[in-house]
Amino acid sequence: MRDSPLPPPVLVDSHCHLDFPELAGELPEVVARAAAAGVTRMLTVCTRLRQEPAVRAIAEAFPGVVYAAGTHPMSAAEEPMAQPEALEALARHPKFVGIGESGLDYHYTPESRAAQQESLRVHIEAARRTGLPLIVHARDADADMARILREEHAAGAFAGVMHCYSSGPALAETALSLGFYLSMSGIAAFPKSDALRAIFAAAPVTRILVETDAPYLAPPPHRGRRNEPAFVAHTARAGAALFGMDLAAFAAQTTANFDRLFAKAAAAARAA
Repeated sequence: MRDSPLPPPVLVDSHCHLDFPELAGELPEVVARAAAAGVTRMLTVCTRLRQEPAVRAIAEAFPGVVYAAGTHPMSAAEEPMAQPEALEALARHPKFVGIGESGLDYHYTPESRAAQQESLRVHIEAARRTGLPLIVHARDADADMARILREEHAAGAFAGVMHCYSSGPALAETALSLGFYLSMSGIAAFPKSDALRAIFAAAPVTRILVETDAPYLAPPPHRGRRNEPAFVAHTARAGAALFGMDLAAFAAQTTANFDRLFAKAAAAARAA
């Protein structure tokens, strides 16, 4: 009698965008494929606050989905400035588990630096008030990001994750020194990402998360195609190899890390 195949290790996709049009039209199938790959839980992130009701509805429709909301830095100048009180109100929902994503992006939108910095500080204040972790987007803005995180942390502690980390080692060191987590996306599995993998390898494995940022940044062997939460398993394999762990142990560690940082998400999973 042949042994039954072992089920895949259980993983959390710590950052995806299920409301984006590339995924929204087939959500039951996307969620089912994720579950088949062992990805039983996911955090879907709203990037414009006016779209929060639609993202909330997705979290309410699927037991394994929780959500966060904020103003993406690339939209900071064209969206109404977020207010801490509004984010606090959203945080009363039992499946609202994080603030953001917010941050700085000087690669695509350098002209809106001032608005981005103001928006980031608003989101930090909301993270402080709610006790929920801040989800940080940083691109080509390492020095300003490190400075603002240090300044704001000195004014009052808050937790957070550097989502889809692809910046340099100095910002990673600053973030880790403040108690932040670093999240591995499909970029960490790209063949030419040795320098980025070295940054992750230098971090404690207890501070590592895995994510897809779906529908973007699909890892090999799906690179160049639409990403979806099921594919976080490929990034996890790359992470396990990097830390010299088997996949099951790395999956268990990153899931524990997620639940430690996003404690409200862990509570929602227990209640489901």
